[in-house]
Amino acid sequence: MKGYIYISSPNADPAKNRNLNDPMFRSPPTLGGCMPNIRRLVLPGDHVFVISGTTKGVQQYVVGGFQVSEKISALAAYDRFPENRLRRDNEGRLQGNVLVGADGQKHPLDTHSAKNFASRVENYLVGINPVALETEAEVARGRSETLERLSSILERPRANRVIDIMGRWARLDDAQVEKTLDWLRGIKAQPA
Repeated sequence: MKGYIYISSPNADPAKNRNLNDPMFRSPPTLGGCMPNIRRLVLPGDHVFVISGTTKGVQQYVVGGFQVSEKISALAAYDRFPENRLRRDNEGRLQGNVLVGADGQKHPLDTHSAKNFASRVENYLVGINPVALETEAEVARGRSETLERLSSILERPRANRVIDIMGRWARLDDAQVEKTLDWLRGIKAQPA
């Protein structure tokens, strides 16, 4: 078992902006468009964790993660997870992580370059065993502990920014995955 942890796009902070649409921690959790390199590398049984994007005025935090159970195509995800199809919500925010339409072509709301489209629609991840920091108290604790925990888990010097500890993404070994899961589950287990 191995894992990967990555930083989401700037301003992707579900607690602050309510706009992290990939990964989705529904049942089942999924990762459909972000980090095609990680989606290509993971195997069933591996774990994927996401960190909120840089957002003015708040500390980034580990939002959550899940264990990969299978990898499917975006077109298969379109049929299987209609609730995850790209769309705008009532406030105009982009929602969903299925990047194709019914014809398998690039969805009009997908603003990424068409030249990378083929690699972005492969390896849609379907997961199990999600753990995500969702309540105000969980997020606050996650924000306050993320820098110290990442530094410890990754065995790297502590810094004032996540990117200075791990870069855009990092690979986790078995022990690092377990430490990350134990930490997140410990936060979830705390009474509100």
